[in-house]
Amino acid sequence: MSAETPVRRNRTARELADRLGISPRTVRKIMAEPRGEYEARAAERRQQAVELRAQGLKYREIAEEMGIQIGAVGKLLHDARKAEAAQPAS
Repeated sequence: MSAETPVRRNRTARELADRLGISPRTVRKIMAEPRGEYEARAAERRQQAVELRAQGLKYREIAEEMGIQIGAVGKLLHDARKAEAAQPAS
């Protein structure tokens, strides 16, 4: 089961569960973002980080541009390199 209108949430599953008197697991089931949409969004973020890096930006500058932590930039770029290496050569 997934959310009918998925929206990025500001509260954790635990906070909502406490507020509603249900389990965090139930909250996660109801509010889950469909896997395909999550993967597409993640691929877009990785691609954006790769493009910014190709423009010569430093990790700190990429982090500021994307509004994320510097460590997250490193993870995005690492995952992008890993995904590229996993693709069969044509």
